Amino acid sequence: MDIRNIAIIAHVDHGKTTLVDQLLKQSGSFRENQHVAERAMDSNDLERERGITILAKCTSVVWKDTRINIIDTPGHADFGGEVERILSMVDGAVVLVDAAEGALPQTKFVVGKALARGLKPIVVVNKIDRGDARPDEVHNEIFDLFAALGANDEQLDFPMLYASGRQGWADEELEGARKDLSPMFDLIVRHVPAPTVDKDAPFAMVATILENDNFLGRVLTGRVEQGRAKVNMPVRVLRPDGSVVETGRLTKLLSFRGLDRVPVDEAEAGDIIAVAGLSEATIPETIASPEVTEPLASTPVDPPTLSMTFRLNDGPLGGREGKKVTSRQIRDRLFKETEGNIAIRVTDSPESEAFEVAGRGELQLGVLIEQMRREGFELTIGRPRVLFHTNEETGEREEPFEEALIDVDEPYSGVVVEKMALRKGLMQDMQPSGGGKVRLTFLIPSRGLIGYHGEFLTDTRGTGIMNRLFAGYQPWAGPIEGRRNGSLISSEDGATTQYSLYSLQDRGTLFVDAGEKVYVGMIIGEHSRENDLDVNAVREKKLTNIRAAGKDEALLLTPPRKMSLEQAIAYIEDDELVEVTPSAVRIRKRYLDPHERKKRGKGASN
Repeated sequence: MDIRNIAIIAHVDHGKTTLVDQLLKQSGSFRENQHVAERAMDSNDLERERGITILAKCTSVVWKDTRINIIDTPGHADFGGEVERILSMVDGAVVLVDAAEGALPQTKFVVGKALARGLKPIVVVNKIDRGDARPDEVHNEIFDLFAALGANDEQLDFPMLYASGRQGWADEELEGARKDLSPMFDLIVRHVPAPTVDKDAPFAMVATILENDNFLGRVLTGRVEQGRAKVNMPVRVLRPDGSVVETGRLTKLLSFRGLDRVPVDEAEAGDIIAVAGLSEATIPETIASPEVTEPLASTPVDPPTLSMTFRLNDGPLGGREGKKVTSRQIRDRLFKETEGNIAIRVTDSPESEAFEVAGRGELQLGVLIEQMRREGFELTIGRPRVLFHTNEETGEREEPFEEALIDVDEPYSGVVVEKMALRKGLMQDMQPSGGGKVRLTFLIPSRGLIGYHGEFLTDTRGTGIMNRLFAGYQPWAGPIEGRRNGSLISSEDGATTQYSLYSLQDRGTLFVDAGEKVYVGMIIGEHSRENDLDVNAVREKKLTNIRAAGKDEALLLTPPRKMSLEQAIAYIEDDELVEVTPSAVRIRKRYLDPHERKKRGKGASN
């Protein structure tokens, strides 16, 4: 059977997973009466809750005697490492672009990687049924993007389809028949080349996706680059430097059929398969026959740009809500994560019982913390820090910069420009995008965007959309002002009372409700002024037998400001930590004792 391997790449929320749903349905992968969940490829709980793809996943359909292996990829820039490594498995790519939003930053990132690998993408302008669709302008934007990214003549002559993934049709003409996705299937078979592989050479493949299965153990997915894989065949695993990791046998070969993985006895070069039976192999190592001595080339992944400190939970409430609370358990879990997620780097911290975890962005590390929390871990997280490096040629200290693309209503553009300037953002472009909106493009240090998203939504009344993408390293931009308001810090242990919180409302915004457990050094609110303030939130009303009129009026509390995990991580300063347990997210001072804090001084971070 002929094989085609393709990746579907696009910016977040441009319809990749919804399109894959329709490709599976129309290829006959499901029975007519089979119930299939919407966005079937987003199988992870966090993916379903957030409505985004986090992990790259493989599926397979058959169209007119051709097997098409499709890899659905994440669209968020923080998970760009997933996209980078799977591009080595495919021979073509479908670039999906929203007919209204056009080419956004992540589109630029993934298209640049695909063009650099020599792929000839198919462009699909999706969501044509939107009322504000502008397909012709988007077509021109994509052509300009390809040209700016250095595409050759063949790549610039890209085939194009107009589609609606939700309605399940694609057409070569804007005003075409709009029946089904047959034009897309036919174009993939016609335009994407079959894998160029040597089927007679000894077996070899590069592991690109790692999963842990309760029954099979480590399951490694990759494309067979040469030869044939057979069940129980002896193999050895080679690191990129040529050293041997382990030897073993392929106890299971799994091929993709729709949403299922089906055991097979043999797989030949060009096909994407999953193998089990190896205990130490990881990404991006080569699994090959014993006679193979040289590892296959693997794609290097861009380095991390952001770091956080993961610490043991040493607060007064530590160990009460989670099952995994020791630093050894945290260390093992973090190093296990690095095996399957090569965009994350873990090192031991100079601080005792703490680890430095570096990744692509706040969302990527936030997802890791959320997964650990659900697995029963308790830990405290330090403020995100960007990773600086020194330019070898000039000797200058450099920091990561990002390109921020902001769509905002015209009345709010002034406040956004002002706030971005305070955070050392340089405006690159400003142009109307229709419907009373303005599109602003900034080049800004990554640390300038830490903690800004919540403020941005407040400033734009929730209507602004910000997309960001790593743009490289540039000289240090200078100091950036942090959070202006101080904290309300609990001075007592115990449960908060309505009586005490009522009197504290005037001091600032509260983060806790009545009846919640607090401890000395825990942050229970944001002070209305710049300094920190120690307050008693557990004081109870003294009972007397005096009954005067108006003495017992109802104490009405303003609902507290509850922060999500990502919001809490973005909110804290250098001398603060986020305490994460399976049932709570709390904010606390690094040093709980008020005397210790005064001795260290505000802002002390070590």
